[in-house]
Amino acid sequence: MPFADFELWKYLASIVDIALVWYVIYKLINVIRGTKAVQLLKGILVILLVRVVSEFLGFQTLSWMMEQAITYGFLAIIIIFQPELRRALEQLGRGKFFSRSSNPDEENPEKTVEAIIKATDYMAKRRIGALISIERETGMGDYIETGIQLNSNISSELLINIFIPNTPLHDGAVIIQRNNVAAAACYLPLSESPFISKELGTRHRAALGISEVTDSVTIIVSEETGHISLTKNGELHRAIKSEQLKELLTSELFTNLKTKQASSARWNWRGKNNG
Repeated sequence: MPFADFELWKYLASIVDIALVWYVIYKLINVIRGTKAVQLLKGILVILLVRVVSEFLGFQTLSWMMEQAITYGFLAIIIIFQPELRRALEQLGRGKFFSRSSNPDEENPEKTVEAIIKATDYMAKRRIGALISIERETGMGDYIETGIQLNSNISSELLINIFIPNTPLHDGAVIIQRNNVAAAACYLPLSESPFISKELGTRHRAALGISEVTDSVTIIVSEETGHISLTKNGELHRAIKSEQLKELLTSELFTNLKTKQASSARWNWRGKNNG
């Protein structure tokens, strides 16, 4: 092989190598994006930043502490990111790791809001207990796996039928992901807050619990009173009317969609023709 051709081959191989590394990093970011791992990753970046600053300013003790945290943090990272690593390996095994990510433009929050309002209004009048949690930025894959996966188009009729008493799926929570009913009969973590009213039952505690560990929006229909409540960011909005519920859901879901579209636009700034 001529020397010039060999140099050209090395140059092309380097370009392909860099492109593949960037693509793998991009797919890994998509795996952890929208999960609790994002907050943990931010914490790791803060530690690295403190390490650099302390070294620059000559803070020897702080620099040594950060050095130890980085040195022994590799094992901790494997433990902390275990769910995300497992999910990435599962996607790789199913061939989904290299598939295209979902397009936020295809999401239809209007349909989701309409279906939830219609279903909760029906169940509230008949005092049918219900628990519906809507995934936002923080992923809820771990909780989806505790239930029966459906991956169905959302409709008020489906939600009502799920929560009809004495049916196989009525006990537990429905999780809505990307405006689809991802799973039913899911287990949500119960809040351990001592400030929760004693008159509230397991559904309200589960709704508060999931709102404390994720940014999800969760709707509760009480089978004792027929009241509709909503939780978000660790806050409970009790006995709200259908109009209030619609305003809250519209505000939360449309804000979330705009955030996703902005994020998608940043990743696809070259335009669709290049994708």
